[in-house]
Amino acid sequence: MRWILARVALLSTSANEVAAQGKGIRLWNLTTATISEFQLSPPGKDDWGPNLTLNDKDKEVDHDERLRITGVEPGRYDAKVGYRGSKHCFVREIEIKADAVFSIADKDLKDCNK
Repeated sequence: MRWILARVALLSTSANEVAAQGKGIRLWNLTTATISEFQLSPPGKDDWGPNLTLNDKDKEVDHDERLRITGVEPGRYDAKVGYRGSKHCFVREIEIKADAVFSIADKDLKDCNK
């Protein structure tokens, strides 16, 4: 009986740890194009981090696809969004929350070059 109780306690702890970890931070691409670059910077700093699309299996984030964002703390960020053909746009003051999805749509894109 002790062994069963110990086993149940262990399984319960493992389930709680997994639940606490959640699904992580995810970007949902609601733009009409495939994103090939996605970088974050503290707001107003233009200090861009790594290309986070490289974490995706095909290194791009298609329309309506979600990308797991790793190595980023919750907070506010500016984002540089790149598309095939060297087009870049910016999204300012994105709020990123722990274990939550944030989205980017065409209406959010600013200062695009062609």
